[in-house]
Amino acid sequence: MWWRRALEGYTRYFAVWVILFGVVAWYFPAPFLSIQNGLKFFFALTMFGIGVALKPADFLRIAEKPGVVAIGCAAQFTIMPFGAWLVARFFNLPDDLAMGLILTGAAPGAMASNVMTYVAKADTAYSVSLTTVSTLLCPILTPVLTLFLAHARMEVPFWSMVLDVTLTVVAPVLVGFAVRNLLGKRLEKILPVFPAISATFIVFITSMVIALNHDRLMGLSMIVLVACLTLNLWGMAGGYAVGYATRLNQARRRTLSIEVGMQNAGLGVVLALKHFGTGATIPSAVFVFACIITASLFAVYWQRRTDDDDNRASA
Repeated sequence: MWWRRALEGYTRYFAVWVILFGVVAWYFPAPFLSIQNGLKFFFALTMFGIGVALKPADFLRIAEKPGVVAIGCAAQFTIMPFGAWLVARFFNLPDDLAMGLILTGAAPGAMASNVMTYVAKADTAYSVSLTTVSTLLCPILTPVLTLFLAHARMEVPFWSMVLDVTLTVVAPVLVGFAVRNLLGKRLEKILPVFPAISATFIVFITSMVIALNHDRLMGLSMIVLVACLTLNLWGMAGGYAVGYATRLNQARRRTLSIEVGMQNAGLGVVLALKHFGTGATIPSAVFVFACIITASLFAVYWQRRTDDDDNRASA
């Protein structure tokens, strides 16, 4: 059906909408500021959409290959948060920006990584498994890592963060998964709607952060962009290196590179805005743009490499 193809295309080109609406929010911030109060609700809907997209088979894959999933999650929650701490120290970021960068690094994998993995012709099932497990672990690991790495800079409300992550991430994912399984085949016809909903609300969230920090972003030096880009490339390189060291196949190395390098910055925005102020949301917003651009470039490159390898194999 044409509308299914349209929604799938819309979701696949998620990066385009993030950049386009980010530019719109920069020049016309008022409409995006009006949705600020609905931020947590939007994010919960995003995670609900991800939950609906999950199938029991996704969890069976985790049970069948727990070792490779454990490797990926360990890489996710070590390379990025500790890398964020090092980058913040190296660039001597102010406390609120350092907090925001560490919070971004301590977040779980992003939904967009599944899309980028698909585009790269890597192992999409592995990507979905990693995103699912890291999302379920993040109510504990994200606050713990933030407390450990950033407590000396700012007071970290640990238990409040645990509750917020549980309510805005895990609960909506589980409700979405339950709805998918209760309705079964009756939901199949409209399934492309839910990833599109998740993509739309992530676009809203990142655009709102740009609108909210318009004046401050104008006054920032390039150092924040460089710091976020450094963290992103560190994550992608680290993920690939871990995959190589643990002898994962080429598709899974690429998947792990994308998965580790792309963070759920929308969650970072939600937590930063509530607990640490608007300044701490800036690294998350900048990181979204950095990771989407680099992941898109690598995904296209790897896709072409895979196509070339397939052509040579069939020649």
